[in-house]
Amino acid sequence: MMRIIDELRDVKSIAISGHVRPDGDCVGSVMGLYLYLKNELPDAVIDAYLEQPADIFGCISHIEDIKSDFNTDRVYDAFVALDTVPDRMGGAAEIYSRARKKINIDHHISNPGHGDVSVVEPERSSTAELLYDLMEPDRVDEEVAKAIYIGIIHDTGVLRYSNTSPRTLQVAAELVKFGFDFSKIIEETFFEKTYLQTQIMGRAILESMRILDDRCIVSVVSRRMMEFYRVTSKDLEGIVNQLQSVRGVHCAIFMHETGTQEYKVSMRSDGEVDVAAVAVKFGGGGHVRAAGCTMNGTYRDNINNLCREIAEQLKDK
Repeated sequence: MMRIIDELRDVKSIAISGHVRPDGDCVGSVMGLYLYLKNELPDAVIDAYLEQPADIFGCISHIEDIKSDFNTDRVYDAFVALDTVPDRMGGAAEIYSRARKKINIDHHISNPGHGDVSVVEPERSSTAELLYDLMEPDRVDEEVAKAIYIGIIHDTGVLRYSNTSPRTLQVAAELVKFGFDFSKIIEETFFEKTYLQTQIMGRAILESMRILDDRCIVSVVSRRMMEFYRVTSKDLEGIVNQLQSVRGVHCAIFMHETGTQEYKVSMRSDGEVDVAAVAVKFGGGGHVRAAGCTMNGTYRDNINNLCREIAEQLKDK
């Protein structure tokens, strides 16, 4: 297997980034690689670009080094894109396009491969797990291990989703040997919610609807609702997973309004529906059981369009 350091050893400047609205796997992977390369290439310029991560990731060492201002004309020797395709890099896409060498590392089945070096392994639980196997294990320290661990637990639902493989568990075991407080990390980054986050989740669940013969559940949070509860997009994590836990539901759809007739859509499935295939139809992507996209139009029109695709998959089940 390729070693990431072999692809970067002779470069003088490196940019690292992931996708818009970075989740735990994205943040953990970007910061894990950033910390690893800072140790391995002390003379190189290494910059991590991401939209501002949620406060829960404050436990990751040097998280404050992340650059959320993408207005730079710098041409990097190498750019490592993690957990994403160029279309979902947001402001970092322009930096990526100018880089002399482009490296793509991802686990999304919807990633067709891009750049000069591409490692896409959909069977992996997370980009963080894949990234760990591209590192020299004896060169990983506690802070790198902690960031990688956060990426893995967030994309596996704390090692309980079906994407958790024997290798995932093996990697997690190797990481916790470093001695960081993994139970505290799980509690504070995955389960713990603020009072306002709990309120908005309760509202979303209360106003959810079951459709398609009760096999699908949908809920939406409008901008007005977000303003009332004083929450942002980062406070809506976990709502779609909670909807998916309803007995008898094969597919959960959660969307929140991000602009005038613009919605961020998150979908979860028990495997009966390939939500990645649905998301791709609308310019998004993801996995069979977890995917998302951005849609324009009214809430009702978007739901109708999504349900048309989902119903097609469920019609013979």
